[in-house]
Amino acid sequence: MSGTVAGPDGKPRCGWCGSVDEFFPYHDKEWGFPVADDRVLFEKLCLEGFQSGLSWRTILAKRENFREAFKQFDINTVAKFTAKDVDRLLQNAGIVRHRGKIEAVINNARRAQELIAREGSIAAYVWQYEPAAEVAPQSQTTSAESIALSKALKKQGWKFVGPTTVFAFMQAMGLVNDHLQECVTRPQVARARREFKRPG
Repeated sequence: MSGTVAGPDGKPRCGWCGSVDEFFPYHDKEWGFPVADDRVLFEKLCLEGFQSGLSWRTILAKRENFREAFKQFDINTVAKFTAKDVDRLLQNAGIVRHRGKIEAVINNARRAQELIAREGSIAAYVWQYEPAAEVAPQSQTTSAESIALSKALKKQGWKFVGPTTVFAFMQAMGLVNDHLQECVTRPQVARARREFKRPG
């Protein structure tokens, strides 16, 4: 969505915030701010996978339910989930009950363990794909970097990590600053990115 909308304080925000009021706090406090915490990065990759074919509003509204269902997305805990856990989660009306996506989270937790053992952390790995240059904000839904990271993760056995899903992850986790130029949050994210110590 192009253009800005006025936030609760009357200042401009990215236009997609105008869809529902609950987007404003997510936009102002989370979206685009750089993250190096493996648990948060893993959670976001999982939630972006669940969003595939759905709206972010749906996922955001259920986020606390997802966190409870997947034990706060603790990688080592989720990696131990079994077929019984899949069946249990398929009965949980508080989350998106999609067998393939639920099984993907468990699979990806195991792949994350392998990646951490090999690379040191998820953060150290994904931040290697930070774009060297910025492009016009919200002008694309994939990038060369998201395509490359998607391919690399798929090669390692990750599921539901297509280029569009990975680009949305990169936007949200601060690997790119995709706030509109006029958005009041853009300079805050730019400052956070300048001060952020890249992992690895």
